[in-house]
Amino acid sequence: MQDILFDFISKYVSLTEEEKNAIVSVDIFRSVKKGTALLKEGQKSKDSYFVLKGCIRTYYIIDGEEKTTAFYTEMEALTPPCVISKTPSDYYVSCVEDTILTVSNTEMEAEVNSKFPKFDIMCKLLSEELLAKQRIDFDAFKTSSPEQRYFNLLQKRPDLIQRVPQHQLASYLGIKPQSLSRLRARILEKSKV
Repeated sequence: MQDILFDFISKYVSLTEEEKNAIVSVDIFRSVKKGTALLKEGQKSKDSYFVLKGCIRTYYIIDGEEKTTAFYTEMEALTPPCVISKTPSDYYVSCVEDTILTVSNTEMEAEVNSKFPKFDIMCKLLSEELLAKQRIDFDAFKTSSPEQRYFNLLQKRPDLIQRVPQHQLASYLGIKPQSLSRLRARILEKSKV
């Protein structure tokens, strides 16, 4: 799994053997079973996650109903806002599949960044990319109909259709599971014409 991480990092910075060994020595790799809650509403956390294999999701529970806000799959990172604000979490983070991730915290990152400044540069570049992507995704969600959201999902993240339970997918799209079923049926009918 460390080779997958090193391949990803190499898109931003090149690593020496000493830097690779420093990453491995920090013991950041975790295998987590499907259904495991990594973070619960009301919990405090210092952990940031990077998905090497698998899928995690963020969701709120509002009036007893889960509202999925995001899915993170291979080569995607998540730092819950509660890590930055040092407050209890407003939402949940759980594994949709058996997942292999890296788990780091601010102290660990500060130590590695002070020894190896290029990691700090990489983290800043990655943060900028993630922020821009989230803004684009948010704007697309706010300005589109449920049908357009589903088509966007088919185009940009088709793997989620097979990997994620339908009720979570519907919640992510902002619709009820029955509406998602009807939407899929309409699209299937249109494709037959």
